[in-house]
Amino acid sequence: MVLGEKIKDLRLSCNLTQEELADRCELTKGYISQLENDLTSPSIATLIDILSALGTDLKEFFSDTDTEEKVVFNKNEFIEKITDDYTLNWLVPNAQKNDMEPVHMVLHGGAKTDDDFPHEGEEFGFVLKGEIVLRLGKRKIKVKKGESFYFTAKSVHGIENKKDTDAEFIWVSSPPSF
Repeated sequence: MVLGEKIKDLRLSCNLTQEELADRCELTKGYISQLENDLTSPSIATLIDILSALGTDLKEFFSDTDTEEKVVFNKNEFIEKITDDYTLNWLVPNAQKNDMEPVHMVLHGGAKTDDDFPHEGEEFGFVLKGEIVLRLGKRKIKVKKGESFYFTAKSVHGIENKKDTDAEFIWVSSPPSF
């Protein structure tokens, strides 16, 4: 078994670019490329991080038998990305290979997400705390705690928090785009 080839196959099955995988693991795109081309070998800790971002673990990765689909995930399995503007948790580690990708986001006061460009698919969200402004093309739509949103992703879109306090929401993209 060639480790790099197996990681690449798994990454491609999750529809991730090398850069997206690197970002989720806090590695560089160059390192992922070297790994996939068997020019370097990861430490066990790095391999565990990469496999977690790809929705699997060491046991499943090195197993020769198919296992039953995992349907329940706990907080320890979430993949977290923290920036100055937000905290993002991928709620289903292997969602990139599925039809939809749910995330939990805490958007800090005064912050906004990067624009997401038009793509095939739909997006859904539910505000758990605070208030957000959904940007759909030139439209700006206020969404408060307890409210949800749903739209086709045919225009540039994003979310901003105009308040001073954090906003918290679930955001589901279909197909995966986070």
